[in-house]
Amino acid sequence: MADLIVLGFSDKEKAEAVMRLSKELSRQELLDLEDSAVAWRTADGKLHVHQTYNTTAAGAAGGALWGTLFGMLFLMPVFGAAVGAATGAIAGKLSDVGMHDGFVKEVAATLEPGRAAVFALVRSSTPDRVRDALRPFHPTVIRTSLTKDREEELIEELTK
Repeated sequence: MADLIVLGFSDKEKAEAVMRLSKELSRQELLDLEDSAVAWRTADGKLHVHQTYNTTAAGAAGGALWGTLFGMLFLMPVFGAAVGAATGAIAGKLSDVGMHDGFVKEVAATLEPGRAAVFALVRSSTPDRVRDALRPFHPTVIRTSLTKDREEELIEELTK
């Protein structure tokens, strides 16, 4: 089961840097994310959310591939690709994997203007190495699905 961790940052740039860091940690096999998102509130109070996994695009790409293959069987590859892409996009839009969009927006709505948050659904990690990599960004723990003891340990380790 994946653990949900929401970390707060003083600005959007730090949150985006942490998202880039998470990709690097994934390449090093120190962090395995099921889903992630970054949210920020501009100085004028407008809320923005960017999720990293786009089910609509993934569905469209997969649908186009399968549609082309089936279209080739019936000598209509372009029509098959178009129908497959449309069907895949609809299926991707209707499927909800990872974090619930409503939860992300609800928590993001609590951000103060100018602040940002990173949402991570963590399948597995090497905790000590990930915490060491995050510490320079001075994150605050906003919310987790960890046990109370593990959450307190995370807070303590990140504030060292």
